[in-house]
Amino acid sequence: MLPEEIIKKVRLIEITTRRMVDDVMSGSYRSHFKGHGVQFSEHRPYVPGDDIRHLDWKVTARTRDPLVKKFEEERELTVFLVVDVSGSTRFSSSRKLKSEVAAEIAGMLAYAAIHTGDKVGLMLFAGEVEHIIPPKKGRQHILRIIREVIAHKPKTKGTDLARAIDGAGRIMKHSGVVFVISDFMATGHDIAMRRLARRHDVVAVRIGDEREAVVPPDGHFIFIDPETGNECFVDTGSFAFKTWLTGAARAMEASFQSGIKGGRIEHLSVKTREDYASAIVRFFKLRSRKKK
Repeated sequence: MLPEEIIKKVRLIEITTRRMVDDVMSGSYRSHFKGHGVQFSEHRPYVPGDDIRHLDWKVTARTRDPLVKKFEEERELTVFLVVDVSGSTRFSSSRKLKSEVAAEIAGMLAYAAIHTGDKVGLMLFAGEVEHIIPPKKGRQHILRIIREVIAHKPKTKGTDLARAIDGAGRIMKHSGVVFVISDFMATGHDIAMRRLARRHDVVAVRIGDEREAVVPPDGHFIFIDPETGNECFVDTGSFAFKTWLTGAARAMEASFQSGIKGGRIEHLSVKTREDYASAIVRFFKLRSRKKK
């Protein structure tokens, strides 16, 4: 993608996601994720029944009027987007690659977070963690996040989701929200997901494509591994291939389910042909109602 194409794509995502957030999403997002801890807000007159532990004795002595401290929940959160940019995300049977859907979802979540006063950071990973943007606020920061997800080309082969998740846990010093955006076609990340969920709210956003679940017709084909670039001559009608394909699919699904269920992690699955924006809005509205 040429630089001018990237700029146009970033602007388009900005317009689309900002409109969606302004119209319908920010309230659901705000009620879904609450702040961690409380902070002093103001003083107010003491009334019978107030907890005397909240009396501000110094101010009361100075003003000669009993005043209590009023506290409010700290709303500001740190949101971290952990985005898979490995070779398998450069696939689609529709007009949008999985990586493009990931960029748009990241932009939408970033806008929702900053719209409600939260900071947003980004991690891009493939075989290793390849790029990190520390959490910040502001429109230019969001545009940078979208641009990085769209334009980044993986430097490493494969997908090490477990390493990325553990890396996010080390970066997030205080409790926050972590969105893991991936096709989850790797395995062995379930323990890392559960470990991350002990300290943070974790949401797994799984991006898939309908063609990935379609068994190819019998025949002889050359397959190219999008993660490594390796080529392999395959007889798709053979018992060995079908056994391998079924086993690989089951292993990926088992690893994903183990991670989200063991850690009570919330998850959302979208397809490249799907209206993902509406799916995300429904997700937050449903979860915000459950938390009331």
